[in-house]
Amino acid sequence: MSFAGSDLSTLDKASFYKALALELRHLCAGESDALANLANVAALLSHHLRDVNWVGFYLHKDAQLIVGPFQGKPACVRIAIGRGVCGQAAKRLETIVVPDVHTFEDHIACDSASQSEIVVPLIRDGRLLGVLDIDSPIVNRFDQDDAAGLNACVEALLAVTEPETLLT
Repeated sequence: MSFAGSDLSTLDKASFYKALALELRHLCAGESDALANLANVAALLSHHLRDVNWVGFYLHKDAQLIVGPFQGKPACVRIAIGRGVCGQAAKRLETIVVPDVHTFEDHIACDSASQSEIVVPLIRDGRLLGVLDIDSPIVNRFDQDDAAGLNACVEALLAVTEPETLLT
């Protein structure tokens, strides 16, 4: 079952994320290269998520986060582990939901239009591979249901790709 081109916005949030994770699995099935899958997943999420202005990945390399495939305006290229929302999610190895980025100490503003943010770490066997970063121009855009749904999407991505290809 494919939802490409379908309007998922009519679904309740739990069904939306379930359908999105399924579409992600179908999109990446048969392709083991992580970089190719990250590019397609960034495009898929950007297409289906409402009220977002940046969707992408930062990859963990050389003890920092380096921008990877994304959809949106040009981004910060390197982020130190522990800096900003992405760096904190990477350091803590946990998803962070920021309702208002202006209240997050040490927020890194790559796009002044961003008002809220969610960052989901990509972890395989306890090892940080990178983070999924999504920004919105709307305050309070993301909640714990988004966190659960996006974590399921990241799990689906890691289940159908070879993250080790990111490390070479």
